[in-house]
Amino acid sequence: MSENFDFNPRDSEKTLFAALLAAARRIGKNKDILEDVERKPLTYKYLIIGAFVIGAKLAQATQRREAVGVLLPNVNGLVVTLFGLNAFGRVAALLNFTAGTKAIRAAARTAQMRIVVTSRRFVDTAKLEDVIAALEATETDGGGRVRIVYLEDVRKDIGALDKVMGLARATFANAVHRRHGLTPDDPAAILFTSGTEGLPKGVVLSNRNLVANAQQIAAHAKDALHPDDIVMNPLPMFHSFGLTAAGLMPLLKGMKTVLYPSPLHYKQVPIMIRQTKASILFATDTFLQGYARAADDGDLKSVRIVICGAERVKEQTRRLWDKWGTVILEGYGATECSPVIACNLPHNNTPGSVGAMLPGIEAKLEKVEGIPEGGRLSVRGPNVMLGYMRADAPGVIEPPHEGWHDTGDIVAIDAQGLLWIKGRAKRFAKIGGEMVSLASVETMIAGLWPQFNHVVVSIPDARKGEQLVLVTDKADADKVSLQQRAREEGFPELWVPKAILVVPQIPVLGSGKVDLPATVELARRTRPLL
Repeated sequence: MSENFDFNPRDSEKTLFAALLAAARRIGKNKDILEDVERKPLTYKYLIIGAFVIGAKLAQATQRREAVGVLLPNVNGLVVTLFGLNAFGRVAALLNFTAGTKAIRAAARTAQMRIVVTSRRFVDTAKLEDVIAALEATETDGGGRVRIVYLEDVRKDIGALDKVMGLARATFANAVHRRHGLTPDDPAAILFTSGTEGLPKGVVLSNRNLVANAQQIAAHAKDALHPDDIVMNPLPMFHSFGLTAAGLMPLLKGMKTVLYPSPLHYKQVPIMIRQTKASILFATDTFLQGYARAADDGDLKSVRIVICGAERVKEQTRRLWDKWGTVILEGYGATECSPVIACNLPHNNTPGSVGAMLPGIEAKLEKVEGIPEGGRLSVRGPNVMLGYMRADAPGVIEPPHEGWHDTGDIVAIDAQGLLWIKGRAKRFAKIGGEMVSLASVETMIAGLWPQFNHVVVSIPDARKGEQLVLVTDKADADKVSLQQRAREEGFPELWVPKAILVVPQIPVLGSGKVDLPATVELARRTRPLL
C-alpha cells in the first residue's frame, strides 16, 4: 500500500485529469469513489465518462485555457464539471458563493470569465437569484456580459450520440486528453481570496500544483491513510482545503469521498457520517465543535481521524471528540500552496503545533523586529502557485519571486522539525513599543473560557497607538477573571485586552475561518469603553 503513497516529484508531472486516469488504472475503474447527499455512488469509470460528456458540451461554448466560472456546492456534479473542464483544457474558476455579490462580480472580472456554470436547483435552494442577476449584468473583457450555464440545461441537451462519444472518449481517454488538454504547468484552477485586503485576488494553481499537493499529503500521512477509508468532505471546494486535501487527494489515492453541500449543517453532517460510516473527516475547529455538540450517540463513532485546518484547534474541541476516540490532526496551509504545508500525524501528534512540513517543500524564516522567537515563513515547492491574478490586471498571472511564497505567518520550527504558528504578521499589535501576539492572547483566553469562541483585535488608540479588544460570545465574560488568568499565565499587563465586546456570534467565513475584517469592524463600530 505504501508504494502508492510515497511522494515522487516526477509523479506530479501530470494534469489533473491524467492523474485521475492513472488512479483509475491503478485502483480499478469499477471502484465506487464518489458520493453525495443523493446517495448514488460514482465509480471511476462513470466519473471519467461523465467528465468527457459534460466537458465536451462546455467546450463547445469556450476556448482552451479559458477560465470558466463554477458556482456549485459539494455535489457529484461539481467534481464531474471540474474534471470535464480539465479534460478539455479549460480552467475551473471556483466562485465562493458565500462571498457576496460585490466579491463574486469582482472575481468574474479578474479571471475574465465569459460563462459561469451553476445549477437552478442550487440557486433556488441557496437563494442566489441576486448573485445570478449581478453576474449576468457583469461585463466581460470583450464587452459582452457573463453568460450563466445551468447544468440542468446541459443534461437535457445530452443525446444518445453524446453518450456514445463519451464512452468512446473514455475508451481512448489518454489520447483524447493529450489532444484536448493542457500541460502540467498550465493553470488548472483559480481560487479567490476572501477579500480581506480589498477586492479578491485570484490564486492561480497549476495542474502540477494540485496533483503534487495531493501526493504530498498522501505521502506525508501514508501510515495513517488506507484505501478502504471513507472520507467525509463538508468543506466547500472554492476553498483550497476542501478542494485539494479533502477532495482531490482521496480521489487520486483510491479513498471513497462523500460530499456534503454545507459544513454549517451541524445536525445533518453527523447523520451523514453515521449513514456512510465515514472514517476520515476534514473540518475546521468551528465546525468540529458544532458537529460534536449536535451529534446523537453513535453518529460520529466511525470517525477515526479528523484532519483540521484553517484555524487553531482548541483544547476544548479535542475534549469534545475524546469520547469517540477520534484523533484530531491539526495542519497548516495557504491557498497559494494548494494549500497544505504541514500537518501532525497520529504517531507524532503534538497539540499546539501544526506538525512537520510535507515532503518536497523548502522553508526559510526571516527575522521580524520585536519578535524574538521564529520568523516570517516563506516556502517553495511544486505545490506553490503559478501566481496571483489581480483586479487591476485581469487575466495576468503575477508569479511569486523566484518561486518563494511569503506566507505572512510568524512561525517557529523546533529541533524535531515541527512548526509552531505564532501568529499572522498582521496579527501582532504594537502597544507601548512592544509587539503583542494576538493569537497568543487568544490561546490564553481559550484556556480560561474553553467552551466559547474568542477573537482579540486591535483598534486605534490615541494614547498608545493601538489597544486590544476581546470579542467573545461568552455573555458574562469579565475583565477581573481575564486579568487574574493573565497573571497566572505570566502575561504582561500590556497584553491583557482592556475592553470586552460580547456578541451573539463571532463572524465566520464560508470556509470556516473567523472573518477578521468583520470582527475588527464590529469592535471599531461599537467602540467598547477602554
